Amino acid sequence: MRVKNGYHMDPKNTYWYLHIGRASDLVGRDRVIYRLFEMLPGVLSLATLLLFIILSFARPVWAAYLTIIFSIYWLLKTVYLSAHLRHNFKRVRHNMRIDWNERLVNLSHEDILHLVIFPFYTEGYEVVAESVRGLMRSTYNLKRIAVVIAAEERAGKEQRAVADRIMADFSSHFGAFIVTEHPASLTGEIPGKGSNISYAAEEARRRILDAQNIPYEKVLVSAFDIDTVVYPQYFSCLTWHFLTSERPERTSFQPIPLYNNNIWDAPMLSRVIAYSSSFWQMIQQERPERLATFSSHAVPFKPLHEVGYWQKNVVSEDSRIFWNLFVRYDGDYDVVPMAYPVSMDANVAPSLWGTAKNIYRQHRRWTYGAENIPYILFAFLKNPRIPLGKKLRAAFVQIEGFWSLTTNPLVLFAVGWLPLFVGGRAFNATVLSYNLPLVAKGFLTASLFGLIVSAAICMRLIPERPQEKGRFHSILHFLQWILVPMTMVIFSAIPGLDAQMRLMFGRYLGFWVTPKTRKLKAPDVT
Repeated sequence: MRVKNGYHMDPKNTYWYLHIGRASDLVGRDRVIYRLFEMLPGVLSLATLLLFIILSFARPVWAAYLTIIFSIYWLLKTVYLSAHLRHNFKRVRHNMRIDWNERLVNLSHEDILHLVIFPFYTEGYEVVAESVRGLMRSTYNLKRIAVVIAAEERAGKEQRAVADRIMADFSSHFGAFIVTEHPASLTGEIPGKGSNISYAAEEARRRILDAQNIPYEKVLVSAFDIDTVVYPQYFSCLTWHFLTSERPERTSFQPIPLYNNNIWDAPMLSRVIAYSSSFWQMIQQERPERLATFSSHAVPFKPLHEVGYWQKNVVSEDSRIFWNLFVRYDGDYDVVPMAYPVSMDANVAPSLWGTAKNIYRQHRRWTYGAENIPYILFAFLKNPRIPLGKKLRAAFVQIEGFWSLTTNPLVLFAVGWLPLFVGGRAFNATVLSYNLPLVAKGFLTASLFGLIVSAAICMRLIPERPQEKGRFHSILHFLQWILVPMTMVIFSAIPGLDAQMRLMFGRYLGFWVTPKTRKLKAPDVT
């Protein structure tokens, strides 16, 4: 036996390892291998930072040259990413102007059913209702949309009452509408979105698809966060991408998350981080070979059912489902970037300190996506049918991505400057010591070009300014980008290192639900 405690995947199955969540799910040699892979991200990041610190004391000249090299690399990377961001922004604006319903006229699309799953925990009625109202504003045939409100039993009777009220108020508008209640404390699960939407998807299969004899290959599942508000032509755009895809049965579809719902009520700190997250997803859409599903995404029901739905024992279920499908179909699975947005909430708490804490926790959860690294490395060892080139490319992209996320900001804005303080008299007397801050600052200043691009695009993406907000608030939306160096360290690199250290030492992270706090309801996206 290679799995412990009656783990639900049969070891005799070819893909017995498909839903492994962590090393503790395994026994024997496999457990040791998986545990080593779990340590890899943290070891690489920690070794890089320790190398800079040690060299700063022992070989300050070497450390100084490395800092300059990192600064040059950062400048080149900034230019490269800014070009991708600008190009994707143009694609988004183009796609938002397209009449997707007109594009569907010559395509047989009437039999496509959109199954929309909204998992929620302790969010109030208005948050859930606004997301459902967004569906009602859709230009797609509402009778070809089935809605699942996925409640949690552990949230209590009050939340079940919210779900029942939503159903009573809105169910008549859609082709199908059900409420599910994910049971608490099921074996082999961790409480969170993955276990909830997996339960909801199976309930929808039984109560909607099978009950109405709907073919699985005609169903697209949109797994939304509870605060996701769709733009009117989202489902038409998604349907077009599905029907024109080269391999629709082997493709997931990724919209761009814009954290616009409450952006005018969010503090500056929350806004710059929200848009930075959106911009990163826009950049990734221009590099589809690096793209995995994130947050709100869509996946055909048939492969989703065949793979056993989203994993119930991981934190990063949104990206893990892509890797589940990639492994299950031997590398023959892709993500299509839609370059079309959905609107979500920026992270806002009642106080600035509360907002900062929630942002840190949210980004620690996101960067805990490093748990995908041991999964894919282990799965690649077990699956010889995936082409070697695809294995190497996928492994490198994931490892390098999480390594650079954690180390680059800390090197550029913290440990890279250590030689100036601990290098000693001999180093401080050198020309290099004098030129290090000048050269490094020069490259970092040049890289501010990327912030100007971000600020300009941000001003084009924000919703119309509410009447009660003065022009000064618009100016702040531009000036907020001066916070980026600080946010990259405190709310990106440090939570990323925190997540990798937890994974490295086996202190596994649970799923933390981001609280939804709104002063106003989400803006009308029509």
